[in-house]
Amino acid sequence: MAYCAYADIKKILPEETLVQLTDDEGAGVANQTRISEAIAQADDEINAYLGMKYSLPLSPVPAIVKKLSVDMAVYNLYSRRMESIPETRAERYKNCLRLLEGIAAGKISIGEATEPAGEEDQVKVSTSAEDRTFTKGKKSDGSSGTLDNY
Repeated sequence: MAYCAYADIKKILPEETLVQLTDDEGAGVANQTRISEAIAQADDEINAYLGMKYSLPLSPVPAIVKKLSVDMAVYNLYSRRMESIPETRAERYKNCLRLLEGIAAGKISIGEATEPAGEEDQVKVSTSAEDRTFTKGKKSDGSSGTLDNY
């Protein structure tokens, strides 16, 4: 499942620009396969950052992740055809990476709860007397448990 769609890209880039960035054959129309590839590359990069913190793919897609996917896909489209990527697109891409780093580090929320730790990652604590391993002055078998003997 993609985090954004062709229609989202069209809201950012006019059709003429999409044709320039994707029409390698000179057909005069935007190549939707290349646009889908740019979106998939963006989503793979997003997943690489968020995979340790969230179950993937994200569903429903949080608004911030959709925005990241759009900005990164547009950057990918420019980078495949242009020697010099427009400064605003390059800066948006850098901002996306910084935001993803913050999300992955737990400093920024995507608006979804993080997954609970797996059972193997949880520490279990018991405070009942029968579960105690160490006691003051006596071992659990009744013998002296002091460190004086060592």
